Parts: sequence; structure tokens; C-alpha cells
Amino acid sequence: QVQLVESGGGLVQPGGSLRLSCVVSGSTFTINDMAWYRQAPGKQRELVANINSRAVIADSVKGRFTISKDKNTVYLQMNNLKPEDTAVYYCWMYKYREYWGQGTQVTVSS
Repeated sequence: QVQLVESGGGLVQPGGSLRLSCVVSGSTFTINDMAWYRQAPGKQRELVANINSRAVIADSVKGRFTISKDKNTVYLQMNNLKPEDTAVYYCWMYKYREYWGQGTQVTVSS
């Protein structure tokens, strides 16, 4: 059974950094298409960054966030965090179907 498990969320002050990790377990196939989404209270879930053959970063976080992948793990490095980055961050993978992680809370507040 394929599972995506996120970690690395937490409370950080504005201007701070966090690194989210998402480990894919239970898969025997090559992992290619992965992404990070986020959902803030009262808002729709939005794509933050996607990585397949190349990385695509949303305009709202470009220059501050980077996505990378290593075997069965995808990372989201978040720098210069702002209060508007506060959200639950979800890991996503596509291989024949969509898979989602359970989400990790990121709170940016002083």
C-alpha cells in the first residue's frame, strides 16, 4: 500500500525557514511526478511546486521556495516565510492515480 508521509512543519517567525519532507513508502515503481500543495483556512487548495523532469514553482512563492527530489523523498525548502504562507501543506504524487499525504501544518507568526 502506497503511503505519503510529510514532516517538517511547525511554527516559525516571519523571515524564517522550514524544510518539509515527504517520504513515499510501499511503492515498487519509479517515482516521477510529485508536488506540494497547500490549503489555508477558508481557501482552496493550491499548487505550490511540482517536480517531474523539471521543477515548477508557483509565482506566489517563486524565489523563496524550492522543490527537490531524491529517490522516494520530495522536499520543499521554504525561506523568507511570510504570514500568508500559513497553511496545511500536502504532498502529492501521481503514478497511475493520485496519492495524497495527510498534511503538515505550517504557521508563520511572530
